[in-house]
Amino acid sequence: MSPPITIRLNPADNVVVARTDLLPGTTLPGEDITTKGHIPPGHKVATADIAEGEMVRKYAQIIGFASRPIARGEHVHTHNLAMGDFARDYAFCRDATPTAFVPEPATFQGIVRPDGRVATRNYIGILTSVNCSAHVANMVADKFRHGALAEYPNVDGVVALTHGTGCGMASEGEAMDVLRRTIAGYSRHPNFWGVLVIGLGCESNQIGGLMKAEGLSTSGQFHTMTIQDTGGTRKTVAEAVARIQEMLPEANKVARQTVPAKHLTLALQCGGSDGYSGITANPALGAAVDLLVRHGGAAVLSETPEIYGAEHLLTRRAVAPEIGEKLVGRIKWWEEYTARTGNEMNNNPSPGNKAGGLTTILEKSLGAVAKGGSTNLVDVYKYAEPITARGFVFMDTPGYDPVSATGQVAGGANIVCFTTGRGSVFGCKPAPSLKLATNTPLWNRMMDDMDINCGGIVDGSATVQEVGEAIFRLILATASGQQTKSEEMGFGEEEFTPWQIGAVM
Repeated sequence: MSPPITIRLNPADNVVVARTDLLPGTTLPGEDITTKGHIPPGHKVATADIAEGEMVRKYAQIIGFASRPIARGEHVHTHNLAMGDFARDYAFCRDATPTAFVPEPATFQGIVRPDGRVATRNYIGILTSVNCSAHVANMVADKFRHGALAEYPNVDGVVALTHGTGCGMASEGEAMDVLRRTIAGYSRHPNFWGVLVIGLGCESNQIGGLMKAEGLSTSGQFHTMTIQDTGGTRKTVAEAVARIQEMLPEANKVARQTVPAKHLTLALQCGGSDGYSGITANPALGAAVDLLVRHGGAAVLSETPEIYGAEHLLTRRAVAPEIGEKLVGRIKWWEEYTARTGNEMNNNPSPGNKAGGLTTILEKSLGAVAKGGSTNLVDVYKYAEPITARGFVFMDTPGYDPVSATGQVAGGANIVCFTTGRGSVFGCKPAPSLKLATNTPLWNRMMDDMDINCGGIVDGSATVQEVGEAIFRLILATASGQQTKSEEMGFGEEEFTPWQIGAVM
């Protein structure tokens, strides 16, 4: 028996989602309506007459307001659905419930550092204080490519993570604090055995200032140098290569051992979303998050502009009112931030999102929060702050995937799950990144980039819980060393993108 041609997500909804391409005049079984036009897959069909200004509901939540009268059977999208203000009941802590931890937690094969932190990969990192030292950092990393690490099979690579800022900005203040916090977070990341920070020498983000602000100190595993003091490009590259060569024998001595899943911190990302994201991959990832939390691990939801309008679903799960208030505080910061820069929170969805069936940021947000599963919200963090809590947490980041993931990894995430419906190619060294396809056509088209197909949920061959369990098993295997598709492709160095706040001067 073939699956229905539409998906009804909640009896209270006045739209359904097209499972397949619907031609004009198609009768929708179970809805007693006929389509009045072409409805692409993943797009919405009105199941009742909707008056101008009336609320449109999906997931039993408001996704916008009719900008003109909508007839039952009509395509509901940007031409007739718009944003609007409405009150949200934050109901702090109302849905918080005790977490049912499993008696025998799952395990994976991790790398235990001397201080007890657990890594999923074993890299040596080259970081930069400023864009002016980016080319030199890449020159150093190039010396360790193409088989140069054959003698060190336990080292996953020597990677240069460069960025476009570090100068042309105030030497103190919020923007510098965020940049320094990000670089320091990567410097401390358990997936780096050792780190070398390269600067130019005259930049705003002085390495000395970075180290003082973040409590960093040089050691056999943390080195710093500037191009100006070392004597220029050639001398800096030679010195940097020599220091890394000294690190490699020690870095290679690591061995994986069995550790509990509580040592996993999972970054949750979605990009290139479509109308199926909130129906398949995101809730399936949410089911995997619930499993991870029950096994003692942590999961980090982010992208504050992409939970906008759905934040009330998270505040209800906060373990304490002050946690919910922290989240609302970040929402208000974004409202003020976008207002003073001449933007608005509904600058989303992107053109690709809209082509996939998403109309407003409210609709996109409702699907995005599904990645966070159903367990309690135990803490809220600023961008790149160290994540210390176990359980489901939130980190304030922009919605732009590379910037958001950079903050999560700086906070300590040692694995990433990234859902996509349109098709995103992404890696995030030093943390491995898994790609979750929302639909089977995407999986078939981009199988070289996707790690798991969640399309069986919409095809009717799998349930959300079944796919969630498969994702959880894949997370454990990946944390144990199994390569992801993006790692096989070499992704992960160019995607390092710290959040740049404030004026460039």
